[in-house]
Amino acid sequence: MAIHGDTGSSSAHWTSRVAFLLASVGFAVGLGNIWRFPYVTGENGGAAFVLVYLVCVFAIGVPILMAELFIGRRGGSSPAASMQSVAAASGRSHRWGWVGSANLLAAFSIMVAYSVVSGWVLSYLLRALMTGFVGVDATASQSAFNELLAGPWQMLSWTLLALLLTGAIIYAGVQKGIERAVKVLMPSLFALMLLLVGYNIVVGGFAEAVDYLFTPDFSKIDASTGLAAVGQAFFSIGVAMAGMMTFGAYLPSTVSIPRAAITIALADTLVAILAGLVIFPAVFANGLDPASGPGLIFQTLPVALAQMPGGHLVSIMFFLLLSVAAITSMVGLIEPLVHRAQERGWSRHRSTVTVVSAIAICSVVSVLGYNVWSGVVLGEFDINTLLDLFANQMLLPLGGLFIALFAGWFVAPDIARQELNLTEDSGWFAWRTLIRWPVPIAIALIFVVGLSNL
Repeated sequence: MAIHGDTGSSSAHWTSRVAFLLASVGFAVGLGNIWRFPYVTGENGGAAFVLVYLVCVFAIGVPILMAELFIGRRGGSSPAASMQSVAAASGRSHRWGWVGSANLLAAFSIMVAYSVVSGWVLSYLLRALMTGFVGVDATASQSAFNELLAGPWQMLSWTLLALLLTGAIIYAGVQKGIERAVKVLMPSLFALMLLLVGYNIVVGGFAEAVDYLFTPDFSKIDASTGLAAVGQAFFSIGVAMAGMMTFGAYLPSTVSIPRAAITIALADTLVAILAGLVIFPAVFANGLDPASGPGLIFQTLPVALAQMPGGHLVSIMFFLLLSVAAITSMVGLIEPLVHRAQERGWSRHRSTVTVVSAIAICSVVSVLGYNVWSGVVLGEFDINTLLDLFANQMLLPLGGLFIALFAGWFVAPDIARQELNLTEDSGWFAWRTLIRWPVPIAIALIFVVGLSNL
């Protein structure tokens, strides 16, 4: 199905199933997998967290992902308008559109902080190209990272570059911009990851990483682990942040939504595991701490890269990989916001410039939170921790909860079954049972208990 112009909000479609899957996997596969997954795994006990995470992805994330895709395709509009359209077709209140609006708010809130971290990645890619971190020890690595965080103008410049690169792709449109970019970037990402995993098998630390990722200690599982796993699963596969619902609006009716959702989840999970097998061998081989938090990649890994045979080339490959993942995810986060602006009657070009500019302005808050405003706290939380809590541990679980409730209890069953094309009763029964009972109950329980432990 061809593109019929990218200036209208509902006229664009993916040219093929492969194009849709590459774009969706590109959105799902990002810093959430390669930067966030390893350090969250390290903070939450390794394999025990991985096990809970996998359950959350396939038992909770996939049913909601299927719901988002069919709501988007049926509505053919932005998340808010699609929710309203499907609600109306099901004889329900148009007020359900607020869930789509909340998803857009989540996407915007995530981008405010995410664009800053993406800027870090581009900064480190330049460092890798120039020096490969040769001669860097723990003290030098910590000092370099602290120097980056302490310089608001430097950090803002890298943030703006990340936004400029992403905006250029979106500015070109769905087919000429997003499709062309992901057809090159996603195969490159997978190839780089496999090369780095192969390198780690030869160099060392691989057996320890496998043990850390796949031998669970169940005593480390508690409510906070569950909340972290749900937040990571949603963040990783892109649930409740508007991207998948918007990509669904561009989806031809010939594409199977259940197969697409499972493919996206499998590819996303594979990349998360591969990211662990890229990062943790280097951590263990050099006696470093896997629970070193958000600085795991930016403070800990350069030390390991400096000591590796061929570390210069490996560092370039790794931060190039990370840059690709960051940009493809940013595309998926910004596109829904641009799509919504187009529904207001703006051109794609004007919408892109406006949305990217708004994110750039708001990202200043996140940038200053690392330096000038680092002493600003609310309770125990600084600015960027609050941004993370608001977007990833509040908006995403709540958004997922209400999407599940809407799809399971308020959408007319014939609409859901037609869009999902689940001809076999067993598949329909499994999805409908999950989306109506286990999924919303699990999210609600984990959300309430997890927040009470913050």
